[in-house]
Amino acid sequence: MNQRLPLILTALALIALPFALPNNFMLDIAIRIGLAAIAVIGLNLLMGFAGQISIGHAAFVAIGAYGSAIVATRFGWPPLLSIPASAVGAAIVAWLIAKPILRLKGHSLTMATLGLGVIVNIVLINEVDWTGGPDGMPVPPLAFGSFALVKLGHWYILVAALLFVAIVLSLNLFGSPAGRALRGLHGSEYAARVVGVDVSAFKVRVFIASAVFATVSGSLTGHYLAFISPSIASFAHSVELATMVVLGGMSSTFGAVLGAALLTMLPQLVGGLHGYEAIVFGLVLMLTMMFMPKGLVPSIALRLKKNKGK
Repeated sequence: MNQRLPLILTALALIALPFALPNNFMLDIAIRIGLAAIAVIGLNLLMGFAGQISIGHAAFVAIGAYGSAIVATRFGWPPLLSIPASAVGAAIVAWLIAKPILRLKGHSLTMATLGLGVIVNIVLINEVDWTGGPDGMPVPPLAFGSFALVKLGHWYILVAALLFVAIVLSLNLFGSPAGRALRGLHGSEYAARVVGVDVSAFKVRVFIASAVFATVSGSLTGHYLAFISPSIASFAHSVELATMVVLGGMSSTFGAVLGAALLTMLPQLVGGLHGYEAIVFGLVLMLTMMFMPKGLVPSIALRLKKNKGK
């Protein structure tokens, strides 16, 4: 019951939002927030639930975007099939690299994930025949048979539905035995092993799940924007995704959504500062960590709980 009410409110908010937005520009921002939030919810499984820090997760977003685009344009697959195909490919890649990477801890793990992002970025730049190189490549529109998604309203319905599914999956995992095991190894891997948690297996599974979330987000982003470039796999994009998780609140599904919303909207809010956007970005993050070190949603929830207790 505690989980059902937030889901009902979330569904109602997603349904009502497009009617409350004043123009197509704001609807476009809402779609971009939804696409980012899907990837961030997946990254939160890895960072917030399992405590494995990744600053190379944009690599999987890029694999999704380029994988879907290449399968659709070079091999002639329908775009609707290219998305699950790229997700399966990313899952295989994640499985292959998960065990060696996740043996590392702390700064070593962080640097390894950074290396993954750098490798993918370099491949995208150098494989000109497949990816278009530094200039990027066009992506065909997403279509369901003869019906192509070209209107913002249609895109919003699709992204909102998938975002809701991502939220439901994350919340269900959080309350499941697997979720408790992940949170246990986040607290102490040694203690988790003592109570019978297969730490290595759970790390690999959550890494793959996180990669699939990011891949689906990347595929949809590519089809929505109709064009992609290697910057989608950049270090800056990886840091932005990780910052969304930390800002909203690690281990909080709704915090991941809030973090994605705030950092996606921030460039629009401070666009008139002409070059000082990065300063505002850093200031927001610094103040959040100083006064709300657990992130926005957990900190606000804790304060409301304390006030209620009084």
